Amino acid sequence: MNEIIIDCGLNQTRMAIMENKQLVEMYIDRDDKKRIVGNIYKGRITNVLPGMQAAFVDVGLEKNAFLYVKDIVGQSPKEHVSIRNLVKNGQEIVVQVIKEPMGTKGARVTGDVSLPGRYCVLMPYNNYVGISRRIKSEEERDRLRSLIDEVRPSNMGVILRTAGRDKSSKEIKDDLNYLLKLWNKVEKENLLGFAPKVIYKELDSIHKIIRDRFTEKIHRLVLDDEEKYKEAKEFVKLIDSNMKDKIELYKDELDIFDFYGIEKMINNAINKKVWLKSGGYLIIDQTEALTVIDVNTGKYVGSIDLEDTIIKTNKEAAKEIAKQLRLRDIGGIIIIDFIDMATEKSQKEMIHIFEDELTKDKTKTNVLGMTNLGLLEMTRKKVRGRISSVLQKKCPWCNGTGRTISDYSILQKIEDKIRRLSVHTNAEAVLIEVSMKTHEDLHTHHKEKYEKIEKEYGIKIYFSKAFIKDEEFNVKTMGRIEEIEKIIKS
Repeated sequence: MNEIIIDCGLNQTRMAIMENKQLVEMYIDRDDKKRIVGNIYKGRITNVLPGMQAAFVDVGLEKNAFLYVKDIVGQSPKEHVSIRNLVKNGQEIVVQVIKEPMGTKGARVTGDVSLPGRYCVLMPYNNYVGISRRIKSEEERDRLRSLIDEVRPSNMGVILRTAGRDKSSKEIKDDLNYLLKLWNKVEKENLLGFAPKVIYKELDSIHKIIRDRFTEKIHRLVLDDEEKYKEAKEFVKLIDSNMKDKIELYKDELDIFDFYGIEKMINNAINKKVWLKSGGYLIIDQTEALTVIDVNTGKYVGSIDLEDTIIKTNKEAAKEIAKQLRLRDIGGIIIIDFIDMATEKSQKEMIHIFEDELTKDKTKTNVLGMTNLGLLEMTRKKVRGRISSVLQKKCPWCNGTGRTISDYSILQKIEDKIRRLSVHTNAEAVLIEVSMKTHEDLHTHHKEKYEKIEKEYGIKIYFSKAFIKDEEFNVKTMGRIEEIEKIIKS
């Protein structure tokens, strides 16, 4: 059973796509960080960069958006035209966000705007007609293509979405006519006012997931907010009335994500280690540049021989990795270190399973194959930040590295400090503040080491607990031994 479960909170909306009671995709929309992919802006060119064949566009956001030369209307990727011949500083331009701002980078935009509907995607600056690759029947493709040609203006392009398969002529035409009216509104809005300004806002998260993902393959959509439930019902009546009875209102007092077991699955989605049912596991390391996934047999020892164990682990891992890419929304370059297999046939079987699982992913993926080192290379289109960037924040203690300074390094710093005190002061003792974790480690594992420092420099060292980082320490006070002990007892 496939379901969409929506948790409507006061500050955020969380949407989970479930397949056979397993979380496969997760979307989070927060009040302080609304998604802007799909928004269309009337912007102004602020800086043209010929060396990068790109330009910065002021669209009214915190950071200027980035426009590549190939994303300017009418430009073929094969053409080698300087961006200076296409746009100039101060020029107004209509652009659409295709990638959310991430980290220090602003949004990426394109001049080739598009308006998605339930069944069609209208491309006002393009005259291309396309049919979803997921629609395999040539007869159905021809039918849909002829329908589109009857309605679309000759100077505009249209892509027929997978949801349009087997839909009636009226349903397709109504959807396309709606998009044409919407584009007329966008054009009128563009004529009013000055740049930068937003001239079209994409649907909010709930309406968007209903339009794009609430298809015949989904058995039900459940929300926990009565007002949002009524809005969803009304919206579905407009776009696909046959689906309205699949929308349900959740009324139980228990949190909706706890009821469906989603909360626990979310916590697992940010873990570095992912266990496989066989006992093997994945290690997922995400960096700014790429993501590396390592496959291990772990507790799985098999029952036939080593090669059979490796093949079964790799095949199971291939399915789980495809699922994790969707769930964690990992984009960009991805390197997968499967366990080495003895035959090329086994390797091809494993890659075939992996590619087959990736067909479930709505985000574009490209498997490039195995490198000479036996690593699988692939890419996945990066549209939003990873789910971990929404669910987590940088650790203030380790600055996001996941590691802290070792006890030996802290002891070395303390020794350096004691050495300076022995030279420049007459202190008999010193009281040093350290973190609670460091305090425990020093007294449990390193007492003889700091006693050596005491003996070497003739200064008694006392430690007290403080709420500070593990790698930090502060000299709270120094002086006679009796004075320090009196402070500790007080």
